[in-house]
Amino acid sequence: MKLRELFFTFLISTLCCSAQSREASKGLSSAAPASSDPTGRPAAMDDSYIIAASDVLTVTVWKQPTLSGSLLVRPDGKISMPLLGDVQASGQKPMRLAAQITEELKRFMRDPEVSVVVSKIHNNYVYLLGEVGKKGPVVMTPGMTLLEAISSAGGLTDYAKKNKIYILRKVDGKDHKLPVNFKKALKGDADFNVTLTPGDTIIVP
Repeated sequence: MKLRELFFTFLISTLCCSAQSREASKGLSSAAPASSDPTGRPAAMDDSYIIAASDVLTVTVWKQPTLSGSLLVRPDGKISMPLLGDVQASGQKPMRLAAQITEELKRFMRDPEVSVVVSKIHNNYVYLLGEVGKKGPVVMTPGMTLLEAISSAGGLTDYAKKNKIYILRKVDGKDHKLPVNFKKALKGDADFNVTLTPGDTIIVP
């Protein structure tokens, strides 16, 4: 009799534990936060990087596979999209570009939702020429400023003309000259410590 009682006790205990485990799993499942938007729409992304020529972008238009895909930013800074044709991408942040594409697609569809992700970075350099310690390309960090780039290049030489420093920046395929007030930047004035974009060239006469 004792053996029988022990067997039934063991059986009931096992069944109870199994039921509790199932309930606990259910609870964890319902309490766990969703890893993505429950609608399946594109999630927001960090937006600190500035797109440059030769980068590869993944453009996703929700529920529109023919408009979505991997796109190379051409040397002129543009990407080509169905319906829209050429779209200026370089010099923009991913979220800003996504907003621009969204607005342009409104001509063709109702409430488009677009995400842009930089899947490959190919042009994350700035260049320094002239009176700096080390001429040539400098690996760019997110948000790199004029002073950080010059510092990474070993600083200015004794012959540098600080009041004549300027930045060459390519916009829409054309070079634009941006004057620099180095002395004010050096004094800590953030308005003059220019934030660089990939491909910028700093000229130090």
